[in-house]
Amino acid sequence: MVKQSIFGRMATLAKANINALLDQAEDPQKMLDQMVRDYSNSIAEAESAVAQTIGNLRMLQEDYNEDRENARNWGNKALAASRKADEYRASGDTADAEKFDNLAKVAIQRQITAENEAKGAEPTIASQTEIVDKLKAGLNQMKGKLNELTSKRDELIARSRTAAAQAQVHDAMKSIDFMDPTSEVGRFEEKIRREEARVLGQAELANSSLDSQFESLEDLGEQSEIEARLAALKSGSAASNAPSAIEQGEESPKY
Repeated sequence: MVKQSIFGRMATLAKANINALLDQAEDPQKMLDQMVRDYSNSIAEAESAVAQTIGNLRMLQEDYNEDRENARNWGNKALAASRKADEYRASGDTADAEKFDNLAKVAIQRQITAENEAKGAEPTIASQTEIVDKLKAGLNQMKGKLNELTSKRDELIARSRTAAAQAQVHDAMKSIDFMDPTSEVGRFEEKIRREEARVLGQAELANSSLDSQFESLEDLGEQSEIEARLAALKSGSAASNAPSAIEQGEESPKY
């Protein structure tokens, strides 16, 4: 009954559709943790039941050994009483001989009772030993399954966390696709380039204005030089056209 009840429940738990339970669970990690706890509790119950079964078997074995020991003791007592009776009978004391023969008979009767009890317990001990062996093997299998379940729980939790992290990365990548930060940088760079161009234009405009002013000054200086040279030419030409003193009839002073 113990074997059937415990391992029957464990078989039902092992055959449960774990994937369906996990699909329906809002938090698979909590579901897996609960399964590990339930399996651990079932193993603890199985250990208690198996321990009780082993204890009962050991009591049967102790009773069996005690019955066999009693049978040996009563056999020895019967042998001792029979020998004593033979001694009295050999000495002609038939009364005491009969007395010890009766004691030997009582001892033999108790020996037979103890042997029968021991023989009667042998089939029960054999079956209980077989059950205990199977219970121990089943319990070891349950512990092995618990280790597998725990490892699988850890693996699935790690995979779940990895999948969640990957989902977050994919979501982030999608948001980057729709809102590419490089485009914002590009627009800012374009704005800076336009500002730089405007400053360059202003500088070029300012330089052009100064160049024109210097050019006008150079033109003015050149014009002034032209006017001066023209005046010089005119004054030189006038001097060359004036009559000399000889031409005017003036005589050179005589000494």
